[in-house]
Amino acid sequence: MREFIGKKIGMTRIFAEDGTSIPVTVIEAGPCRVTQVKTAEKDGYRAVQVALGSRRKSLINKPLAGHLKKSGLESTRWLRELKLEESDNFEAGQTLDVTVLHPGDQVKITGVSKGLGFQGTVRRHHFAGGPKTHGQSDRHRAPGSIGASSFPSRTFRGQRMAGRMGGDTVSVRNLTIVEVDAAHNAFLIKGAVPGKPNGLVKIVIAKPAAARFKPVSSAVEKKAEK
Repeated sequence: MREFIGKKIGMTRIFAEDGTSIPVTVIEAGPCRVTQVKTAEKDGYRAVQVALGSRRKSLINKPLAGHLKKSGLESTRWLRELKLEESDNFEAGQTLDVTVLHPGDQVKITGVSKGLGFQGTVRRHHFAGGPKTHGQSDRHRAPGSIGASSFPSRTFRGQRMAGRMGGDTVSVRNLTIVEVDAAHNAFLIKGAVPGKPNGLVKIVIAKPAAARFKPVSSAVEKKAEK
């Protein structure tokens, strides 16, 4: 299985053996409980539905409570479907954790970026703003012209203007796992991850460490064969 979900805890830093400071993001990826298994015969595709987190029972309606009861859960915060590979076999009630990850794996993280509300063009599109001299007393952060007057008498679609910023689905590729903490179901990723703390993220294993770092002997043998 290459996909699973987790909760972003926050950022910190660790130190390498040579004293180098490495910025890392802590992600709690479990335990995730399998609540439903989709099959090609019944549903037309293969997937698994997993649950992560918990919340008050009063926030769980009866249909969802009955669905979770089949897998031994009373409540959950997130329910998501994940793709299955041909060799994957899961059953409802099974638990997933971070033991499938290893230091050196490259992953893709998808999350919802921080919502920043309504922002101007200087912050949203990095406009330079107007001049601060020659009588420009109130045009320092103005957007400037947004189109001609007589023709075409309208603003073109896609014109960079002020508006809502953030709250978008963002994916970051080629992030490297630095450390895996199986005792706390968490792992450390080098670099930043989209989203705010306690937000949901999706993790996809792009390149396992074994595939990235091939032994030198095999490379030498291939070169000798050529």
